[in-house]
Amino acid sequence: MADSYQPSLETSLDRDCTTLSRHVLQQLQSFGPEAQDLSTLMNRIALAGKLIARRLSRSGLVEDALGFTGRTNVQGEEVKKMDLYANDVFISVFKQSGLVCRLASEEMEKPYYIPENCPIGRYTLLYDPIDGSSNVDINLNVGSIFAIRRQTGDDLDQSAADLLQVGRENQLAAGYILYGPTTVMVYSIGTGVHAFTLDPSLGEFILAAENIRLPDHGPNYSVNEGNFWQWDESLRDYIRYVHRHEGYSLRYSGALVGDFHRILMQGGVFLYPGTLKKPNGKLRLLYESAPLAFLVEQAGGKATTGTEAILDVVPGELHQRTPLVIGSREDVDLVESFIQERIREQEVLQASQK
Repeated sequence: MADSYQPSLETSLDRDCTTLSRHVLQQLQSFGPEAQDLSTLMNRIALAGKLIARRLSRSGLVEDALGFTGRTNVQGEEVKKMDLYANDVFISVFKQSGLVCRLASEEMEKPYYIPENCPIGRYTLLYDPIDGSSNVDINLNVGSIFAIRRQTGDDLDQSAADLLQVGRENQLAAGYILYGPTTVMVYSIGTGVHAFTLDPSLGEFILAAENIRLPDHGPNYSVNEGNFWQWDESLRDYIRYVHRHEGYSLRYSGALVGDFHRILMQGGVFLYPGTLKKPNGKLRLLYESAPLAFLVEQAGGKATTGTEAILDVVPGELHQRTPLVIGSREDVDLVESFIQERIREQEVLQASQK
């Protein structure tokens, strides 16, 4: 009986105890310096996620956890108390890493340098500490988005110019943490997309799904239709198309991470196009769009501005915004086809007027 029981026990333990740090090393098939670095960095991100999740779970009970700070960030947006708390958590956690020299986020005008880390720190963390913070006060899902980039050069003038590269150049890893009924962390280091669920009793992120693949087409489209009349006619044509055809469901929560997670798991497309007031949209390229584009391409999907792959966009500044169309390949292609048709019509019209 013991012989028949042991293999089952081993299988159970192997399935239930694949932690995040172990998984990163397995993915890299190495215990070399960079593998150890990435494993350590992922563990620090996971620690930040645990601290933020704990704060969110008690936000209605903790003084000064909800509401606005009275400040505005570099984009002119009002800063919520949870935004500031989460940003401080990431800074505090990575001060202790020894590996990260700079952090750049939505809440800081310039990168935050950690001088004690810079002599040996080879990496930069770009992140949105709380995505969808308008959902915090009404107890809906929010998330954190992150990307790890290798630092190039000494950056002695602290210009962070090396960050203004296309996402394919030196983005080593990317992912997000979703704070919902359970806390989920999804990451990629260029070897597929993998999801982990936080087990509060262990204080560990445990592997839940490996090598996630988007279906080529999905039923969900996620967009704020309240901006319908602010969009280009091509996007309005696309929305009219999905309204007329069966099999499409509108799913929009107001939190990019939550909406993207649904698309990643079920397929479909998320859109945040430009508007008349904001032609480049609202989402930031370096710490929102590019990290998710890295993930979606690893999962077999696609991410574009509508005319250009997100990972090929050259940023001109740290907080650059960009339109985003991301999700299943066929669904993104369909959106792009409406945009391209509109461009061709305009070219024909302009040619006829000459």
